[in-house]
Amino acid sequence: MRMKAGFYIALAVVALLFAALLVLSGNTIWGWLLALSLLAAFVWLYGKVSNRGLRFACWLLLFLLLGLTLKLTEAPVRPIPAVSGKNPVVTDVVRVAQGELTGVYNEDKSVAVYAGIPYARPPVGELRWVEPQEPEAWEGVRACDTFAPMSMQKRNAPIVDSIATIVAYHNFRYDPLHSSREPMSEDSLYLNIWKGTDAPEKAPVIFFIHGGSLMTGQSSYGEYNGESLAKQGVIFVNFAYRLNIFGYYASEELAAASPNGTTGNYGLLDQIAALRWVHENIAAFGGDPDNITIAGESAGASSVNALCVSPLAKGLFRRAIAESSGITAVRPYHSFRDYEEALHMGREVLTEQGAADVEALRAVPAEKLVNTGYSYNSMTVDGYAITEQPYLTYEKGENNEEALLNGFNGHEADLFNFFLRVSAASYADELEGLFGDHTGEVTALYPAETDRQARENINTILSAAWFSYSHYNWSRLLAAQGKPVYEYYFTKTNGGLSDNHAGEMPYAYGNLRTQPYNYEPDDWTLSGIMQRYWVNFARTGDPNGEGLSRWPDFSEDETKVLNFDSEIKLVEDPFLPLYAIIDARQAELK
Repeated sequence: MRMKAGFYIALAVVALLFAALLVLSGNTIWGWLLALSLLAAFVWLYGKVSNRGLRFACWLLLFLLLGLTLKLTEAPVRPIPAVSGKNPVVTDVVRVAQGELTGVYNEDKSVAVYAGIPYARPPVGELRWVEPQEPEAWEGVRACDTFAPMSMQKRNAPIVDSIATIVAYHNFRYDPLHSSREPMSEDSLYLNIWKGTDAPEKAPVIFFIHGGSLMTGQSSYGEYNGESLAKQGVIFVNFAYRLNIFGYYASEELAAASPNGTTGNYGLLDQIAALRWVHENIAAFGGDPDNITIAGESAGASSVNALCVSPLAKGLFRRAIAESSGITAVRPYHSFRDYEEALHMGREVLTEQGAADVEALRAVPAEKLVNTGYSYNSMTVDGYAITEQPYLTYEKGENNEEALLNGFNGHEADLFNFFLRVSAASYADELEGLFGDHTGEVTALYPAETDRQARENINTILSAAWFSYSHYNWSRLLAAQGKPVYEYYFTKTNGGLSDNHAGEMPYAYGNLRTQPYNYEPDDWTLSGIMQRYWVNFARTGDPNGEGLSRWPDFSEDETKVLNFDSEIKLVEDPFLPLYAIIDARQAELK
């Protein structure tokens, strides 16, 4: 009896663990049906044998077949529909330079979505690591009703992504009847457009660049959905661009072969190509090509900053929105690197891949190349897309934006430092690489007598250095030119990502609905207010409007930022004393 009870307890543990694997791995309903069948067959077979060796073999066979079930019932790769719901209504035909296309309406027909529009030729084969080429024309009417594949990037096992979603975002969902995985391809240079059915003539346009450290990300992500802003009269555009080694590989050989002498910024050149396509074609959707605001978050904000200094983007947009990143420092802390460093890494990759030259490297399958051990997460001064260190362009007044809305969050670095182990004893050592001889000033400003204080201070200091300082510096540079600047500080906590890096995204773009259970009524109120600021800025270059708390120009008081929280008010930037130290350190790097 004891043995029989032990058997059923063991079987229950195995069943529960396997059920957890099915959920976290996103397997289809067939996984559940097969698993139940296997468990029933196992119980029957186990009861038929009494030999201990055979019973042990039964357990081994069960584990083998369950593992096979996990593999065979993986979620299928399936394109993501542009809108939810079956059989959406198709829009009227729109004609762009390459041909005719249709989109689909959302459920209440308040917004038309045009997904998967090509803005450049597929960068595959001989076009890998070549400047984006003009898209090819097509015959007939193209149905733009699904998102194109995400750009090539390293993918975690589904179970890893599920755990990360649970821990960081508190937003895990699982539907075994409709489980699927998003396709991924080098052929990813497509854009998406959201337009409200009540949009005004010559509507303002927001051109959004996704983040992901220039390594990951996809335009289909729910928090980049443009439906909410489209309902408020803005035409919203997002898109995919080449990432990681496909977007930022640099090589002397490629520079020599390029008619423009460029290498290392292919992802940025994709962004410029997409922006040019929008500038030339958005009028067909009712948008105003002379009223485009570029926007981005994290590496997307760094990319916005790059577009602001690129001579190739001049005249293609008017204003900029940048959230939680920038590259205006003398030596930017991320998303940017020296050209020689980029070329050196390119040579290292040839060795890593056993390739004699670029031609041989182009023959390496994308699925293998994407798993390179080198991190391609930075742009560079290539002399073409970016001609000099960005701060120099600002000092000359040759930057492209005529107004800026930008800002940062309360806990920008915390998630990045999740696995960082620091103690009071190692505290100063952790900071020395960043601050050099100024480390003592930083530790005096943020003393750490305990390990807990050290961890908290590291998060605060790195949040300021890596992210907040970018905006303070960018705001100063633009204000010195007499251009309007509006800077914010987001500190609203919630049940989801809270005020960590990217926490403001669902508020500003109206996508709290992707995880409504993580938000309270005041979150929805704040989201509505932030959207109005963003929309007003896109329309006129001034976020202020009737019924909104006044957001003063940065030049009125460079110590103040508009704090987005349950209460919206002007507060002093909490990192001003640290910025002074960073200024001194940056001055030494000129």
